[in-house]
Amino acid sequence: MADDSPPIVTELHDGIAVLRFNKPAKRNPLSISTLQDLEIKFSQLVVLPEINVIVFTGTADVFASGADLREISQLDHTSALEFSHLGQQVFQTISNAKQITIAAINGYCMGGALDLALACDIRVASKSAVFSHPGARLGIMTGWGGTQRLPRIIGRAWAMELFATGRRLDSEEARSIGLVTRVEDPILGCAFDISHAYQTQVLLNR
Repeated sequence: MADDSPPIVTELHDGIAVLRFNKPAKRNPLSISTLQDLEIKFSQLVVLPEINVIVFTGTADVFASGADLREISQLDHTSALEFSHLGQQVFQTISNAKQITIAAINGYCMGGALDLALACDIRVASKSAVFSHPGARLGIMTGWGGTQRLPRIIGRAWAMELFATGRRLDSEEARSIGLVTRVEDPILGCAFDISHAYQTQVLLNR
């Protein structure tokens, strides 16, 4: 049976918008169609004055799994460059947003999905979260800004190790090197706690 569900679902909660990756059967890939949907939905949210926080999260045990490798294998030089530019553009828009952006990482966060999380202001993780940039093992390298953002966040040496080895980090190691600020369950509740505290400060300073 065909999966007709949208790749991303938007949820609104009193000034907080949640963008939830919604293809768990496919491990929530950041395919071309998903990036296009993300670009549209995020652009619609950032212009809303009532939205103060935008949270990204996944479904089941997956935050997102990065680019769809089968889709990538079908790209030629031109379309591959366009795909890279699309990801860079979407993630830079996230990085530039006036709202606070939070990656609530509920499970596997791989490759391009880690690049997306790095574009957010804050990253928090569930106890079961797993992080990796596996490009070195696949003979490819991310083109969505991760090579620039990861060293700024965790330092050059840690970033070089993760890029060079493609090894996986659990949530506690991710916290120990500064990749995430909190490890809690339920992770969306953690993101909401931060969001509510921020919104309280916004109201107090008006």
